Amino acid sequence: MNILLYKFKLWFDRLLSKSLLRQFAILGVALIVIFLLSWFFLHLSGCEWKDFCKNGNIDEWLLPLYLLIDSNALNNLYMNSVNGWALFVSSAIYVIGLFIFNGMIISIMTNAIEQRVKNYREGHIHYLKSGHYIIMGYDEMVPSIITHIFDKCKEEKKKEPYILMMSAAEAEYIREKLRRVFDEKQLGHIIINYGHRMSKSYYQDIHVETAEEIYIVGLRSLTTHDAINVECVDSICSYLKSSDVKERPKRITCVFEDLDTYAAFKTSDIFNDVNDLQIEFIPYNFYSGWAKQVFVKRFHKDMDHPGEEIKYPSVFGKGIIEDDNRYVHLVFVGTTNFAVAFAMEAANVLHFPNFNRDNNLRTLITFIDKNADKEKDEFIARNHHFFEIQSYYYQDLSEKSQSNSRIRIEPTYFNNERGYGEEDRDFLDVEFEFIKGDVFSKSVQNIICDWSKEHNEKQYLSIFLAQTDQRQNFAFGMNMPDEVYYREVPIFIRQDRSDNFVSNLRTADEAIRNNEKKNTYCVVREGKLISETHSGRFANIYPFGMNETAFSADDKSLERAKLINYLYCTMLPDNKFQSIEVLDAMSSEQLWNDANEKWSKLSVALKWSNLYNAYAIRIKLATLRAMRGLSLDDTSQDTCPLSEEEASAMARVEHNRWNVEKLLMGYRKPHRDEDKYQYPQYAADLKKNKERFIHHDIRPFEQLAGITELDKEFSLYIPWIMRMTEG
Repeated sequence: MNILLYKFKLWFDRLLSKSLLRQFAILGVALIVIFLLSWFFLHLSGCEWKDFCKNGNIDEWLLPLYLLIDSNALNNLYMNSVNGWALFVSSAIYVIGLFIFNGMIISIMTNAIEQRVKNYREGHIHYLKSGHYIIMGYDEMVPSIITHIFDKCKEEKKKEPYILMMSAAEAEYIREKLRRVFDEKQLGHIIINYGHRMSKSYYQDIHVETAEEIYIVGLRSLTTHDAINVECVDSICSYLKSSDVKERPKRITCVFEDLDTYAAFKTSDIFNDVNDLQIEFIPYNFYSGWAKQVFVKRFHKDMDHPGEEIKYPSVFGKGIIEDDNRYVHLVFVGTTNFAVAFAMEAANVLHFPNFNRDNNLRTLITFIDKNADKEKDEFIARNHHFFEIQSYYYQDLSEKSQSNSRIRIEPTYFNNERGYGEEDRDFLDVEFEFIKGDVFSKSVQNIICDWSKEHNEKQYLSIFLAQTDQRQNFAFGMNMPDEVYYREVPIFIRQDRSDNFVSNLRTADEAIRNNEKKNTYCVVREGKLISETHSGRFANIYPFGMNETAFSADDKSLERAKLINYLYCTMLPDNKFQSIEVLDAMSSEQLWNDANEKWSKLSVALKWSNLYNAYAIRIKLATLRAMRGLSLDDTSQDTCPLSEEEASAMARVEHNRWNVEKLLMGYRKPHRDEDKYQYPQYAADLKKNKERFIHHDIRPFEQLAGITELDKEFSLYIPWIMRMTEG
């Protein structure tokens, strides 16, 4: 009996707390029951009340209702007309109605208002039906995603969008976080709903199917972050495949925290369901996204001044041309996720025409870490196909080191029984270096000082302070060897949150050069006094990695990647691209529809190959501008045709870039007994090894046959690609 009573109480409380409609329904049922009981007791009380109803022309079924719900009924209608037992029963009914129904209605209305306010604050009320943007999960990078959506709609001249935030975190907590960034007008377009991103039961409430775009963010501090986000993608696809869902969002952007997970998705077609639903899928990584902002886009948003951008300096000076005898040198203090992601992105995009195997002007990427011996092994294991054919450097500058000489480590597969010969090694234009030591130690400080003396003379040096502890990053950024500041070496300082302090220091010291009291340096050389004007000490420090400005989509590069793929997919039988005249004759709508369709059918690995090609276009343009005598950011000739010399230079750059891209994505150079160039009679069968990520064209530019002409022809289409993606 007790169990049944508990179950009834649980059922009743759940029913009562569900919604306002159910509360009124319970009141209605109670009214009907008591109304029937009231009529029954009046009927038993005698006939006087019926006579009153006849005389007053009132239906006898309505009198009990009047007594229950009208607080004046007993006085106005009945008090002076009925006596005896009927009056007692009527009075009892009146009191019941007075206390229960009149009081209950007021209570319900008051409760309804309080409940609705509570439901709004807790995110349980759903407003948006279609055309909205959905963000699933809350993380500190969410404000930058919201800013991106607002900016994107503004650029496309759309109405200000509505953004739905779904998270299991407290809605009021999220609302306060967003209030620090957005004004009241923008907050009016941000709706916060409670929900779990893996649970399909919430998808119908937030109308996943009619959303413009979905951003799956989660909480990056969770160790299971990536696995939950993958499950969320699967759940959304399963929901959209259901028979009663007909519409689809245009795009799903999914955030991945782990670099290995992110790298695996570049070669694995695990999201085929998304493609089958004709939804564009964009994976995003916090660290790699920042690397693209620094190396490719070269700016980040200023969250304290909406609409403003903070420019990053070029790590390759004003652009590198063929006869430049300087190389790019990136130094990363620490081997954190930031350092590794930045190094990988740099290796993919920083390629220049001045490299050849004789001059050895490779892009050099150096890691400095107390545990560099252990960290280098992990880094090499992650990218072992790269280090099978390319040497690297190691130097032990720790206190316990018996020798601090720089050692060159030969490629692992060099000259083994299946491996490569002398001509098949060290042909890449990127190399790595690992230095074991404390960045504050004298030996490491000395080597940084030596590099700084070569800045802008033998190398373009940039230093990235990418340790986990932002205090340490800041401490070292403020206490570098003097030569680093005097030579104006760019210093990038990882900051968790606000960039204010670093940016304000830089702004103040940048202004010194233009002030009346200039920072003048005087020195006597060969008996003559020489004076130079310098910026302040901290004029070249730049923050990066802030959580609030993390998200920066690169839709321009995505569009360019689609056009690159379109060119290769529509090649003519003679391995030539369609002429620019033919492409220009097509309607823009038809061309983009074809490009999007071909892109949707592409494997993940080839999508990323085209994307990295697109990212590198900005670096190639910087080279072309330098070759044409233009400033680094002068875009006036970006759509002008390339000369023969320029096309040849870009072809070499493209193949060198492609070599590194393929090796870092997991492809490898074939061994001698797998090489179609060694055994042309078996070329048709050996080419099938590409499906096993063995690519025959990973080799020096000079060893290629017809591919060199294709790289050259592709370079001629860079102006067309830029013209198609202008605006």
